[in-house]
Amino acid sequence: MQVVKRLLVKGLTMLAVLLIVQFLVVITLGATGYSDRMLEAVISEELRAIRPSLAETIRDPERLEEALTARRDELVALYGLDRAWHTRLPGMVFRVFTLDLGEAHTLRSSSGSNRVADIVGERIPKSMLLLTTSMIVTAAIGLAIGARLSSRAGTVLDRVVSSFSAVSYALPTWWVGILLILFFSFRLGILPSGGMYSAPPPDGSFLRFLDLLYHALLPVFTLVLAGIGPYIYVVRTISVNIAQADHVTVARAKGLSDSLVSRRHILRVAAPPIVTGLVMGFAGTLGGSILVETVFNWQGMGRLYYEAIAGTPDEMVIVALTFVYTLIYVVARMILEVLYVLLDPRVRYG
Repeated sequence: MQVVKRLLVKGLTMLAVLLIVQFLVVITLGATGYSDRMLEAVISEELRAIRPSLAETIRDPERLEEALTARRDELVALYGLDRAWHTRLPGMVFRVFTLDLGEAHTLRSSSGSNRVADIVGERIPKSMLLLTTSMIVTAAIGLAIGARLSSRAGTVLDRVVSSFSAVSYALPTWWVGILLILFFSFRLGILPSGGMYSAPPPDGSFLRFLDLLYHALLPVFTLVLAGIGPYIYVVRTISVNIAQADHVTVARAKGLSDSLVSRRHILRVAAPPIVTGLVMGFAGTLGGSILVETVFNWQGMGRLYYEAIAGTPDEMVIVALTFVYTLIYVVARMILEVLYVLLDPRVRYG
């Protein structure tokens, strides 16, 4: 009962976080005037597109301008620019919370749909492929090296890996991506510089999947290279502190092997904070994936966010993506709370 109450309180707290983030998005888009300028740009693009077709049927310049003005008034009313931002944007956020994501003004899905749900829905699996793969690789390497270093604190290897961790933490993902493209794509010519498929893509679903993995190598390597150092250091630091505990000393006195001591007596105790770093790092990687996906032209959520802001902005997509990113963070936090219950008996009985 105590655990259920704890999880319920955490769930309500995360819901409040979701509300606050969406509130800040409304303030940022509305109070700064960005939303109005965004919609004005959309209306101008639509008027510019229809002007040639109207000019073919309306020869009189004055009548042409009158028709364009009438069309502009219709678009202003359609997009709500005749109302103040604080009366227009809250309704949009409410629709997003009810998963009624509406329609995008400028962006389209690969099938041509302008529904935001379709646009975001086709991008999520592509981003998850990068993020989950990089997370698994980072976790496997970080746990193996970090736990091993905990029993070799102060050695040359420990100092080298610690220095690498500091460098890795300071590396901007976009800069790492550009360097990898220059080296592996342009100098060696062994990996593609961007995109998700070759041109033209191979025939057959299996060959297309292999081609997708081939194009994902550099983006995944970029995310791993930028995130592996801090994770190794976190695992190493936590493990070093636990390795000095009495129960570890007793285990070693019994003659247990280093691998068994690391696995059963160090990593098992260090699991909650290590899992916290891994899951929250996964949620935090979403911000870095915006830059990585843009550099590698990977058609995921990060690239979609860039497209929704750059060029002709699309406020509905921006609000929807912010909601999705925040929702992923909230889900990650709730997964952590459940994992705490499973990994740490003190949570169950505290």
